[in-house]
Amino acid sequence: MNSIRASSSGPVSVRIVMRMLAMVIALLATTTAARAAEINAFVSTAIKAVTDVLLPPFEHANGHVIRASYAPSGALLPRFERGEPVDVFLTDSAAIDALIRQGKIAGGRIDLARTGVGIAVRKGATRPDVSSPEALRRALMAAKSVGYAAPSGGSITAAHIIGVFERLGIAAEVAPKARLAAGGPNGRVSVLVSSGQAEIGLQQVSELMSNPEVEVIGMLPPELQQTTIYSAGVTTSAREADAARAMIKVLTAPSAAPVWKAKGLDPAW
Repeated sequence: MNSIRASSSGPVSVRIVMRMLAMVIALLATTTAARAAEINAFVSTAIKAVTDVLLPPFEHANGHVIRASYAPSGALLPRFERGEPVDVFLTDSAAIDALIRQGKIAGGRIDLARTGVGIAVRKGATRPDVSSPEALRRALMAAKSVGYAAPSGGSITAAHIIGVFERLGIAAEVAPKARLAAGGPNGRVSVLVSSGQAEIGLQQVSELMSNPEVEVIGMLPPELQQTTIYSAGVTTSAREADAARAMIKVLTAPSAAPVWKAKGLDPAW
């Protein structure tokens, strides 16, 4: 697990938002405990680009350290079940709901943002038409290699994307040219695309947008789309529950909305 690090780069609009957030966080800090906390956070890779921006100022303002572990929920949940300490989950709403049913999340689910599956090619490459199911079918058939997340890595998009191939009637044709990403920050579909291992890639658009070496050429057509809601929940076993709740407030502050939107996610609060 790693401590989150802030980035000093970014558009002017994001820098302005960051200054606003700093003021909001300073106000929030006055209402939380003065004691610095180490917060163990399990976070979906799909929202890492946002937490990389929003959480470092929270750490600095409060003296907290966030020990963040990034992966798909299917990889995070088994670790929690094995007893790894977790104060807060930031992951897909289905996983949060499952934890609530098991009595492992306190205070219910707090929705953060939603996003869909995007389609990307390497920066500068030809941009095929993917605006309709038939156009997407032609693009996938023409591609020499197709990248998407491996089902074994716990991705919540893998089964859906395979289902898209089946609905388009090209599952057998795509299978031999599939290039699978393991999931997590070091196993992203966008890396398969930017490195040339996959000519075209399908993944949640927020993950694709985090790689400047790829270009998002569109979203899955509406009739094939999967929209995922990402949510937060404080665990019933949390050692730093107050600090975790304060962290969630920062992520759902009105001034945070432009950051979510800039990273390809629509705020859900």
